[in-house]
Amino acid sequence: MLNATHTNNGACYRIFKARPNASKRLIILPHAGGSASYFRHWANVADPDLEIVVVQYPGRENRMAEPLVSDMNRLVSTLATGLKPLLNKPYILFGHSMGGGIAYELAMRIQAYRYPAPTQLVVSAVEGPSCHHATEIHKASDNEMLNELKRLNGTGVDLNAYPELLDMMLPLLRNDYQLIETYRPNLDAPKLQHPLTVMLGSTDTELTYEEAEAWQQVCTQSINIETYEGGHFYLADHIEAILVHLSTLFPPQKTWLCAP
Repeated sequence: MLNATHTNNGACYRIFKARPNASKRLIILPHAGGSASYFRHWANVADPDLEIVVVQYPGRENRMAEPLVSDMNRLVSTLATGLKPLLNKPYILFGHSMGGGIAYELAMRIQAYRYPAPTQLVVSAVEGPSCHHATEIHKASDNEMLNELKRLNGTGVDLNAYPELLDMMLPLLRNDYQLIETYRPNLDAPKLQHPLTVMLGSTDTELTYEEAEAWQQVCTQSINIETYEGGHFYLADHIEAILVHLSTLFPPQKTWLCAP
């Protein structure tokens, strides 16, 4: 049975509602500045046969004492090792925004290591690797970083009203922006062999539909694109609908017939 929090083998994830008898798993990789608790509610509304696993990046919540990691390759290497025990049943990798880029690199690493492949890679609110945005927001001032957070509306709270939370959030956000902004996808890498779904918000100014379509370039199978009403953090208003759709991406369970 898996405990609610794991830090073994260089990786860490949270399982807010353990379902050891579930037949499938959803492994979530959070956005820049995000932590596992952002997805806590997903475990409450998910199908009882689906176990929700949320990656906890170093330097936040229960991993506060660990140094932040701003290098994509180093982070993905530890995740591939640490998450390997969870790949023993059908699973989906789901990454939102920065987490989408991490999920893609993790899927590539899993494929290279010949670990059990995900049923599907689902990337949310992030452009295809060939359209990777070349920005340098991680070099901005604290005020500019705060304005960026407000613009994306990633917290849903007024951080100015909570100075201690603001002091904690800004270094995380700056680190994560550095990770994604210094990341350079390998456009010559082998293509993914398993299905890929792209999700985006209809009014997300960070992602165009053409940039979403660019994910087709890294996948051997035809990709699916799902659009939800809302902006960059559209998923906060569509948790139930997203979980229902994700459940349809798993293959039908096998029915074993017993001899009479």
